[in-house]
Formats: sequence, C-alpha cells, structure tokens
Amino acid sequence: MKIGISTFVTDEGINPVELGRALEERGFESIFVAEHTHIPVKRETPYIPNREMYWPAHGPLPRIYYRTIDPIVTLTAVAVSTKNLLVGTGVALIVEREPIVLAKQIACLDLISGGRAIAGLGAGWLREEMRNLGTDPSTRMELMRERVIAMKRIWTMEEAEFHGKFVDFDPITSWPKPLQRPHPPVLIGGDGPGVIDRVLEYGDGWVPILAKSVESIAKRISQLRTKAIEVGRGYIPVTVYGVPPDARVLNDLAEAGVDRALIQLPTAPYDDSIRQLDQFAELMNHQGG
Repeated sequence: MKIGISTFVTDEGINPVELGRALEERGFESIFVAEHTHIPVKRETPYIPNREMYWPAHGPLPRIYYRTIDPIVTLTAVAVSTKNLLVGTGVALIVEREPIVLAKQIACLDLISGGRAIAGLGAGWLREEMRNLGTDPSTRMELMRERVIAMKRIWTMEEAEFHGKFVDFDPITSWPKPLQRPHPPVLIGGDGPGVIDRVLEYGDGWVPILAKSVESIAKRISQLRTKAIEVGRGYIPVTVYGVPPDARVLNDLAEAGVDRALIQLPTAPYDDSIRQLDQFAELMNHQGG
C-alpha cells in the first residue's frame, strides 16, 4: 500500500514549496490537498455530517476551512519544487467549478509536473457554498457526472463537445492535453449510497474519507470490486483520505485492499509540520509503504 499525505494548505501553515520538498525527501508517494473557495458567514449545513470516528460530526467549522489556498496553485508550486511526488486534488469541488476551465488547469498541471497529476473530484457537502457558486444542491450529483464526462472528452478529443442538461457546448479545441494518457486518473470522492455507481460509470478510482471505521470502508471496497467485475470494469483502485497516524489503522487498511492511504497532516507552521512529518515517515517506514 502506498502512503501519501492529505492536508489543508493555508496561508497560516507551511509553505507549499517547503511542504512538497519535505514530503519528497521523506519518501512519501503523494500529496492531496483540500479545497474551499469560501465559507458563507451564515451556515446551516452541519459540519461534515454523518462522520463519527476520525472526523468530528458537529461543532464549529475549523479555521483551516476558511483559509485554503487554491489547490491548482498549491499543487503547481509543489510540482515545480519536486521530481517524483504525485500531486492530487483531494478533492476539487467540481460542482463549484466550470469544467472547461478546470480541464485546462488540470491538463496544465499534468504537463508542468511531468505527468504526476491526480484529479480527485467531488460534489462537496456545504450547501450554502455551492449555492453561492450557482449550484442547486439537489442536482449536484447529476451536475458532477456531466462535468466529469465533459472534462474527459476535452482531455482526449481534438474537437470535444457535450450536450447535457447542465453542461452544453459545441465542438471546441483545448490544449495542452494532459501528459498522461488517456488523462490523469479521476478519483471520485464521497461515501454516500450512490458513490460506487458513480465510480464505475465515470471514475478511475474511489477516494473516500476515513470517517467511520475501517470495517465500513472494507465492506464498500468489496462491493466496489465485485460490481466492477460484473460490469466489466476490472480492478478499481482505492485511495483513502484523512487517515490517522496509527500503525494498526494502516495495517487494517492494507488488509482491506486499499491501494493508497493518505495520512492527515494537521495544518501548522514549518517547524511543527516538519516534526509531524518526521513522525509520519517513521510510521510509514515501519509499515513498509
């Protein structure tokens, strides 16, 4: 099982260039960064609902949510300061982003990084945030589907077009194309009841948050892999986001068939971040990631 880092990169934490270099020096495989363009002052949506074990389900929204640096900017800074570290959105809120522009940004990131980009994409949970950006929360899953499919067409076709309920454009040309072929892996975020079907229809992998228990994720992985065989998709890789730095949890995830575990790095200044990463590296080396 590969081991990377998931984190919120903000203006109050370690600089992304310093963070990328520190991760590569310690042998981590990847970095996945969170996204929120803004947080509405008046908010009724519960903070991360239905998550019980590793992430709090209630209480005030942590400061890091208000201050995230744009993920494409962050990952570009990481990419140009490293050579091998994979750079992933974890996750980019595609229901809040225009797909032609996001396709261009991820293609450019993949080109600049030398083919190291991973597109983790999700629908998000904060209803007021997505409404501010023109998205009806009740139709966000349909919107996400159309935007992901449209992006894949833009990445793989010289003249791409899409005509759907939410995304509609006549033939366009968009370059550069991603360096990876056919395109950077698209990992579908979420752990709701319909996520397996979404992954199988238009995803290249699944990226759930470890929020309840390893057992619950293990059951879903088994369902995903069984259904993938039934529909002719073959093996579907799984990346788990927000993993605590716990050897037993890492071992259990590996046994459950997880391909990549992302240890959650708290957002902190340079010295504190380096101290944490040194501890995580020891854990990773002991685990054999």
